Amino acid sequence: MQESEWRSGWFEQFPEQRLTRRQQFLRKLFRTDRKTLHLVLFVLTFLSTYLVVGSILYSIGVMSILLFHEMGHYLMCRRYGIPATLPYFIPVPFPPFGTWGAVIAMHRIMPNRRVLFDVGAAGPIAGLILAFPITIIGLKYSTFIRPETLGPNVMSMGEPLVFQFLRYLVLGPLPEGMDVLIHPLAYAGWVGLFVTALNLLPVGQLDGGHIAYALLGPEKSRYVYYIALGGFAIAALYFPGWIFMLFLLAFFFLRHPPTMADYIPLDRKRKILGVLMFFVFVVSFTPVPFKI
Repeated sequence: MQESEWRSGWFEQFPEQRLTRRQQFLRKLFRTDRKTLHLVLFVLTFLSTYLVVGSILYSIGVMSILLFHEMGHYLMCRRYGIPATLPYFIPVPFPPFGTWGAVIAMHRIMPNRRVLFDVGAAGPIAGLILAFPITIIGLKYSTFIRPETLGPNVMSMGEPLVFQFLRYLVLGPLPEGMDVLIHPLAYAGWVGLFVTALNLLPVGQLDGGHIAYALLGPEKSRYVYYIALGGFAIAALYFPGWIFMLFLLAFFFLRHPPTMADYIPLDRKRKILGVLMFFVFVVSFTPVPFKI
């Protein structure tokens, strides 16, 4: 089957799959005609991010990265004729982020692993396109500070490798006895990298799970899922905050549905890009994101 066929309403040739009650509930919940709900959640999430961090620049930065990420998925779905909702933002008026990100819902099974790969990879790529410049601009306005001047019970952030590289690129070597007080826009970029890394976990129906399934197929990708969960469980020993995430992954996101044509392999370009996406995960992930 040619890619032009996938993009020209190929899905419409197939009847709806028989849905479980849970799937029927989710389909009703994530209907494609709830434009008012999308707008309300967007506004509430903008307000909750501002409430938590107290910076409109942070809200603009983090919301823009999340929007780019989800629109990457959405536009790729549109390219292949896959029915999908606009992003649903998730407001959480509590530290440390003010949001749990955003999601879109897709209402058809993927036709093959190539389409699955393109949809899964489009979100992280789009988000990173904005996360990098936002991080760099924010770091330009960040300052060096002595940690003892901040007082007790101050939360510090773990720095993934890519953030360390960008910090060194912008600010140079860290002076002895100093730390960096990052600008709210740099924090938005850090959150964008953090969210990208979480989404690239090669587990279930996360973006990384889609990419792993597309690269390796249904059998081999299952072993990758279990290895990733084991690594995540080890990380939870050092940062208990991962326990809740581990529970969600293990019980709700582990199983990946098959495509309609799993036998169609990826081409060389997609395989190379898939390996690069897992490299992005490695350099963007931090096992201990926060410490006091």
